[in-house]
This record gives sequence, structure tokens and C-alpha cells, in this order.
Amino acid sequence: MLTASKLATEAEVPTETSPVEPCLNHLVSACREGSRNAQRQLYERCQQRVYRLIIRIVGRNEAADALQEVFLRVFRELHRFDGRSRFETWLYRVTMNEVLQHLRRQRRWRWSSLVSDVVDHEPNQERQLDYKELLEHALARLEPELRSLYLLREVEEKSYAEIAEITQLLEGTVASRLNRARQLLKQHLLELGWEQSTCSVTKSFHFSPRTTTTNCRRIARQS
Repeated sequence: MLTASKLATEAEVPTETSPVEPCLNHLVSACREGSRNAQRQLYERCQQRVYRLIIRIVGRNEAADALQEVFLRVFRELHRFDGRSRFETWLYRVTMNEVLQHLRRQRRWRWSSLVSDVVDHEPNQERQLDYKELLEHALARLEPELRSLYLLREVEEKSYAEIAEITQLLEGTVASRLNRARQLLKQHLLELGWEQSTCSVTKSFHFSPRTTTTNCRRIARQS
């Protein structure tokens, strides 16, 4: 099995997925049988999408540690995966549960602790808040549960049904919480001075769910 230190080291620089990989189901089966090579391949295949989600929930400074915790839990509980759902769904469920527990352990529920982690700051350079930064700040202000639902929908592009399966919530609950997340995101953007921004990205920007969604997906995939 991959060690915690090895996972932590590899988590610092997420790698691209190899174009030629064994069938995911075969990898999962091999991992259950204790194959270290299969564990490594499963990690390399899945870690980038997990890392992308984690970094926007716990912040950049703690993302590597949280990623390590997630995959240690994955390999520890892989025997519980019964194949009735897609492995990706199960992986997201483990990720969400472990990351929220990580936040509880670290007592990192307040948004202010995330802002400096999510947004990169260039030293000795005068900077203004452009739309990317405003959106990152606004997302960081959402409660972790709402932020995770929003990211699953708008960044990972999961359907309401898929999110319900991942989170084990009713679809109606998912819909109402996502609506709440969007309302709060708009409110936070306005509170952060988005309308008064002088950045070219936001000069002519008018808030709409579709525009916010498009920019959220674009920003996430640039990270």
C-alpha cells in the first residue's frame, strides 16, 4: 500500500492522467487484492480531479494534507465499494466526507482563513482584484457544505441526481442548497465590491448564474 509520506510528496504536484490506462474496474479489483502497482495507478488516475475539488474547499496550504487523508481513506475502505454505483461517485463521496471532517478537525469553518490560501499573491507587485480573485474570495465565504455542492455542480459538472448520490441527499435538498449557494455567491460578490471593480474583466460584467458558472469552470481548470 502507498505510504502516507509517499502520497504527500506526490500530492504537491498533481500529474496529468496517462493516456493509456487499465480499465478502472480492473484497477479497483487489483487494489483490493493488495497490488501496490494498481494502487499507484489508481492514485495517478484519480488524484488530479480530487485535488482540484479539495483545494477550493480547504485552501491551497492544506490541500496536500487533505489529499493524502482522502486517498489513505480510499485505500483503507476500498473493500466497502460494492460496485452498485460508479467508482467515481464513491470516490467523490469519500472525498467530501473526509474533507469536511478535515475542516472540523482543523476548525477551519470560517471563510477568512481560506482567502489567502486560494488566491495566489505575487510579491512586490501592485495587484487589483479581477473577476477571478473576486470569485475565489466569494466562494471561500460560502460554508464548506454549500461550497462543495456548488463546486460539484459548476466545476465538476455533476447532475443533481449525481450530487444527490454522492452526498446521499434528496435531489430536492440538493436543488434548494444549490440555489442558496448561488444567492450567497452573488451577495458575497457584491459585498466584495464587484460592481465598483476597475478591472477590465469585470467592467462590463453583469451577474448571472450562467456567466458565473462559465467563469467558475474556466478558473478551476486553470489552477
